[in-house]
Amino acid sequence: MTIRAKFKVTNIADNGEGMKTVSLSPVCSGSPENESFFKWTPSGSISMGTINAEAAKDFEIGKEFYVDFTAA
Repeated sequence: MTIRAKFKVTNIADNGEGMKTVSLSPVCSGSPENESFFKWTPSGSISMGTINAEAAKDFEIGKEFYVDFTAA
């Protein structure tokens, strides 16, 4: 089973030496879809670090992402 959530980038920190930390929070408004996701995931946070400069370019403050959780 896969669980899908929708998160928004809230912060991008430059930790030096090419390391960036991206912080995301669940969406809560802005569209009917976001309000539906908020109903099921009203709180939470994701914080991830990357040293991949190309991957870091895809993250921008305010940009929204689907996050899929699948058992490994």
